[in-house]
Amino acid sequence: MFFSLRNRIFIIFTLLLTVPFLVLSFIVPSWFTSIMENQTKNATQDMMEQYSLYINSITMQAEDLGKQVLVDQTTQQWLKLEKEGAESSQTERLLKKNELKAQLASMVLNNSNMMSFSVFLNDGTGIWVNNPLLEEMEWYKDFPDNHQRWVKAHTDNFQQHREMSEVKISSYLLPLFDINTLELAGVIKVNFPSSLLETALSKIQLGENGRVYLLNSLGENVLPGSVKTPQYVLEKSLDHITSGKPTKGLFETKHEGEEYLVFYQKLSIGDWVLFSEITKSELFFKINQLQNKLLLTSAIIFILTMIASFLLSSNIVSPLGKLAKAMKYMERGDFSGAKKMMPTIKSDNHEVGYLVKVFDQTIYRLDQLIKIEYEANIRRKDAEYKALLLQINPHFMNNTLEIIGGLAAQGKNKEVMNVSVYLGRMMRYSLNTHSDVVELGEEMNYIRNFTDILKVRYEDTISVVMEEDPETRTLPIIKFVIQPLVENAVKYSFIENTHAAIRIKTKKTEDQIIITVEDNGVGMSEEVIANLLDANKNNELNNVLASKGTSIGLKNVLGRLKLYYGANFSFNIHSEKSKGTRVILYITTRGDIHDEGVNRR
Repeated sequence: MFFSLRNRIFIIFTLLLTVPFLVLSFIVPSWFTSIMENQTKNATQDMMEQYSLYINSITMQAEDLGKQVLVDQTTQQWLKLEKEGAESSQTERLLKKNELKAQLASMVLNNSNMMSFSVFLNDGTGIWVNNPLLEEMEWYKDFPDNHQRWVKAHTDNFQQHREMSEVKISSYLLPLFDINTLELAGVIKVNFPSSLLETALSKIQLGENGRVYLLNSLGENVLPGSVKTPQYVLEKSLDHITSGKPTKGLFETKHEGEEYLVFYQKLSIGDWVLFSEITKSELFFKINQLQNKLLLTSAIIFILTMIASFLLSSNIVSPLGKLAKAMKYMERGDFSGAKKMMPTIKSDNHEVGYLVKVFDQTIYRLDQLIKIEYEANIRRKDAEYKALLLQINPHFMNNTLEIIGGLAAQGKNKEVMNVSVYLGRMMRYSLNTHSDVVELGEEMNYIRNFTDILKVRYEDTISVVMEEDPETRTLPIIKFVIQPLVENAVKYSFIENTHAAIRIKTKKTEDQIIITVEDNGVGMSEEVIANLLDANKNNELNNVLASKGTSIGLKNVLGRLKLYYGANFSFNIHSEKSKGTRVILYITTRGDIHDEGVNRR
């Protein structure tokens, strides 16, 4: 049973120990996740805000220095001399160029961020070194066409110091033009080490494995290094960032079963975007580990609960469970099964052991009492059955001898001989005491001999029709259940009629034998039929001996069938006054027909 003692103990232990840990395994990590997500959002956005301010300070310095170079008198004079070309002397141009170099070198030494300068004319003429391939330089290509002033990390061989040519730098480009005529003449390039932005960027922590980049509108890393964010996530995030008005925020997306948190902040420097992303599985890795540990702890506690329940049940619940099984055997009346179960019940518990001992003694005493009562009841029923059977034979013999005497008195020797032959066959059948159960075919042959005697006695005033189902011939039935019914049918048919019409029929339907005896006699009153049905319902038919020999016909047959077949027997009676009676017997053949009767074999 689900609510057995063992299951109750197990449920209680589980509720007290396992369930709290299971609840904590889900509530605590969920709570931590919510807190960590909020803290991560706030901390990341604060750090990105600080980094944005830091970049602004560097870029503003680069812009200011570039403007200083542009408006400086030396720069404008050098530009004017270079435009005049042959009109100015080479010496004059060279002196002005050296003056500009010195001034730029001074500005490099005086700024704190190691910024340097390069100035080129449209034809590639430079302050430090000429660059005839200026228009083919990667850092320059987007400047004239797209007015892209901020250049991502790159290397530049045309700087003041050759040793800096391998160092990654970022640049700010400013148009070089004559401030008087506004004629575009070249470009001013302000360089600063990319490491300035890298070092500051590395301080932005997004979990333990988050990725932070400084990107342009094309999704390219402005600083050295490749972008490890999946291309799908990167493109979808940039679409969201560029299409929206907010300058900073959080964007969530999914890719290949992973959930990505994307933080962004648009910078005031061209189209640069501060971009950071991390998967939730990475961000909440430690929380997931905590949850797994809690679930593992819950599983261990669950196993320990089962072991504790088993140990406890071995001493208390197991003996009680086996005792309950023994009781179920007793409930079904199987004392043998209960006795076999009792020796297997072992218990060191004094209270349970005492209970087992008392129940064992109870089984033995009840078994003895039931056996004594059962044997006495069997003997009583057997005596009743034999007495009922013996009521038939004397009555039948008396009637048959009267028939023979009447025929002899009339001198009908042939008929006397025929009746004697019929009687002999019937006597052999009657005196066979080997068994009270015969095949229905034998019983029908017995009835044929009996009706043949009746036909000799009553001649043309009687007709008997027998319809025998071949399937019923080999089915077992107790003796002498049809003859009394036929005898009664004949008797009551002649009370008001000069002709008796008797019909006897056997039939097999599924698991039932149906025997019908029908006549055209005076019929039975509704009161008599109701009394017979009530007696059957109240199990009083087997007390037919109380009639002290006066009820030999129908009630005798019904009583014997009830004694023998018990609940497997039923009957029905259809009768109309002065029209006849039909008695129908139903005998169920499935199962054990002796459940409530006497076993004659």
